[in-house]
Amino acid sequence: MNVIDQAFMDSLDAAIARMVADPAVKGGIVTSGKEAFVAGADLKSMEDNLDGMTGESVEQLFDKFASLSRAVRRVETCGKPMVAAINGIAMGGGFELCLACHHRVMADAPGVVVGLPEVQVGLVPGAGGTQRLPRLIGVSAALPWLLEGKSADAAAALKAGLVHETAAPAELMAAAKRWLLGSPKAVQPWDEKGFRIPGGGPLDARVAPAFVVGNTMLQANTYQNLPAPLAIQSCVYEGAQLPIDKGLRVETKYLLQTAQLNPVSRSMIRTLFINKGKAEKGLHRPAGFAPFKSAKLGMIGAGMMGGGIALNAAERGIQVVLIDRDQAAAERGRAYAEKSLAKRVERGRMAQAKADAILARIVPGTDFELLRDADMVVEAVFEDRAVKAEVTKKLDAVLPATCVLATNTSALPITLLAQASRRPERYIGLHFFSPADKMPLVEVIRGKATSDATLAQALDFVAQLKKTPIVVNDARGFFTSRFIGAFVDDAIGMVAEGINPALIDN
Repeated sequence: MNVIDQAFMDSLDAAIARMVADPAVKGGIVTSGKEAFVAGADLKSMEDNLDGMTGESVEQLFDKFASLSRAVRRVETCGKPMVAAINGIAMGGGFELCLACHHRVMADAPGVVVGLPEVQVGLVPGAGGTQRLPRLIGVSAALPWLLEGKSADAAAALKAGLVHETAAPAELMAAAKRWLLGSPKAVQPWDEKGFRIPGGGPLDARVAPAFVVGNTMLQANTYQNLPAPLAIQSCVYEGAQLPIDKGLRVETKYLLQTAQLNPVSRSMIRTLFINKGKAEKGLHRPAGFAPFKSAKLGMIGAGMMGGGIALNAAERGIQVVLIDRDQAAAERGRAYAEKSLAKRVERGRMAQAKADAILARIVPGTDFELLRDADMVVEAVFEDRAVKAEVTKKLDAVLPATCVLATNTSALPITLLAQASRRPERYIGLHFFSPADKMPLVEVIRGKATSDATLAQALDFVAQLKKTPIVVNDARGFFTSRFIGAFVDDAIGMVAEGINPALIDN
């Protein structure tokens, strides 16, 4: 997968230099030979930036943080027309590179999306996103994309003006070449004399209210505790009143302030970007065990949680047996998946054939004998130790020795629950969050008897579901419940001190 690091910037600079020096080259196409276009910044580079610049001056830091912005700027000012052929996911700096190209063609295919998600991890887009997007589609239209960090598929990107055209994947390069052969201008609109931002600049009477509304929404949503959204809004407000090069310096200033100088943003970046990425890549997976990929999941309990997990697994190509006490209850769990898929089809987010294929992988039933060839079982029955013990004994009678049995619980001790099993070393906790088909976090709880092989298999299963695992020990409340408990305890203490409960809640 392509990521942005120093090697990426060096190779980009070298390619631009070769292209400019060759008079036979009429223009350039920026695309990827991999499935993803550019997925964003490299985790290692970002961590090095956080940890390795503490002794440098502000001027030195500014120069380093501006390096990607300068590299991208050279793309649009090289004097030759540049077109981005977006063949895969283009997020963050990857999409900012696309915005610097004079033309953008995007593949109309599942999984191909563009966006600027930096705000979600405490960052400011640092390669021109806060300056080019408002100049491209207008300030009022650009602010939601920047402040919400949402992504867009080909149809949405074309409608919003983020790209100029879309094409079938097989026709993508032909479309890019066709544009280049049309003798296009090698200059961006904002580099031409007399350029005006579509809809007006920040001080225009039609646009100024967007900042008033934006400030109000930021106050309501973040209580001014998150630096990045306010910094992004400031980037747009200040930078859009200046020529593009000065606007880019404004952006770098706020990027530096948030990423390096603000402790809240630094912590968010480390947790939500660096450490989250490491967890998803198997940071805590025990070494020495072959990769595991589930083919058949037994899902015990067909309530909202069980139905959500079953849907999530079926979407990843796993065959699912969804078991409950009676057939009607099991069918209701499958109906949850059917309803969710129908909504996606109705909204144009999924083809009916794909929805039918996913639903066909979920088989409702009541017979535990259906699980004799399961390689993974998740039990999500009522939060009662006796009920879970009864289910565990039934499963022990039919499951193969290699199958992992995971219990979904938010509070019950895994070590105690495992005592009901004849093979506690294959027993583990997987705490999903509701709705399980949408919430990305899974607590992986290791009991005292849980083996390394079981932990490795459970982590591989969570990765197969495209979720983020956090590995915790079998302590009271695990992580999330204890974490929330700290908030509740503080709130109770504040009430005891005489603070109005309504003020605490808000």
